[in-house]
Amino acid sequence: MGYFAAGTWALATSPRQIKSRQEAAQLPGEDCPGLEGMEWTTVEAADGAKLSVRLFKPSAPVEEAEDVAVVLVHPYTILGGVQGLLRGMAQGLAQRGYRAVTFDMRGAGRSTGHASLTGSSEVADVVAVCRWVADTLKPRAVLLVGSSAGAPIAGSAVDKVDQVVGYVSIGYPFGLMASILFGRHHDAILKSEKPKLFIMGTKDGFTSVKQLENKLKSAAGWVDTHLIEGAGHFQMEGPAFDAQMVDLIVNFIKSLPN
Repeated sequence: MGYFAAGTWALATSPRQIKSRQEAAQLPGEDCPGLEGMEWTTVEAADGAKLSVRLFKPSAPVEEAEDVAVVLVHPYTILGGVQGLLRGMAQGLAQRGYRAVTFDMRGAGRSTGHASLTGSSEVADVVAVCRWVADTLKPRAVLLVGSSAGAPIAGSAVDKVDQVVGYVSIGYPFGLMASILFGRHHDAILKSEKPKLFIMGTKDGFTSVKQLENKLKSAAGWVDTHLIEGAGHFQMEGPAFDAQMVDLIVNFIKSLPN
């Protein structure tokens, strides 16, 4: 059943969308001297998978009360998801004074290991990176942001790391077919008492506005939503929406209790 759902997800993703993902995710390296305030490192997950991690550092950090490091979790690895897709948001957050961290989950980009169909193994990757951020960067708190299939994976990690104080979802796939793959993740974020923001386009092809509203009726704690009129699921992964996503994330951080 999972393979059928994965096939359906793949059919809903056109070759152009996959190509656009790949082009948008091209990782800058030594040939991009203009990119400043970025560091590479490797973080090891509990089972030994080695994860490629990038830290985007601000030139002028925010005040201590807002010292929240943001960990961003990329879309579905099996369909070309890699950390490069989140580069624009990470850079935008750093420009606003926040340390931002992106990473390739197992089987993606420069990371070792193999991607899982349902994202179950990848939860350990998110936990490992969040703990590395908490122990190494020592921010006041950590915010988890998940994009597309990265949203349910991040949601399953929220309560596994004490330093994580909130969660932002961009295009959580709550729809029926997507739930065959990612439904096992729903309870973790819906039952979490930590503050949550769900961002979604009104033309999302995997989750309708009604499905989102129905799911969030059972959510615990403080929950907010932000609907982007006319935006589709894959549109919001593109650079045209990076600035808007950064604004929403920063405003959410400012709303969190100190």
